[in-house]
Amino acid sequence: MRIMGLDYGSKTVGVAVSDPLLITAQGIEIIRRKEENKLRRTLARIEELIVEYEVSEIVLGYPKNMNDTIGDRARLSEEFREKLERRTGLPVRLWDERLTTVAAQQAMIEAGVRREQRKEHVDKIAAALILQGYLDYRAHKETE
Repeated sequence: MRIMGLDYGSKTVGVAVSDPLLITAQGIEIIRRKEENKLRRTLARIEELIVEYEVSEIVLGYPKNMNDTIGDRARLSEEFREKLERRTGLPVRLWDERLTTVAAQQAMIEAGVRREQRKEHVDKIAAALILQGYLDYRAHKETE
């Protein structure tokens, strides 16, 4: 079984999955939608990916404010979490995603990705960073 990482945004959802050994995260795609509240197709695509990759758990990026408070984006993520749990029946864990988009942008700059192309990949890379952070936490917790 694998774990799926999601970076939920207003018009996109970056998707990543772990390897079967739960060691590494790989970004797999970005699900795009025209309107923020139109989630039916987004949820259906996530369900397809869950089946395809044999996912048993979901980690959803939780965009807390830098001062550790909960803002509008975090509340929307909480609502999305509830929809995901109802629709998939899988546990959905919220994972602090502060600065993951910045880290994704920086990684692409360092890799020499052109500015025009960065927008095409940033959400997928952010999802992989969210998931990798969770996988590293789990691995560290198990060794304690």
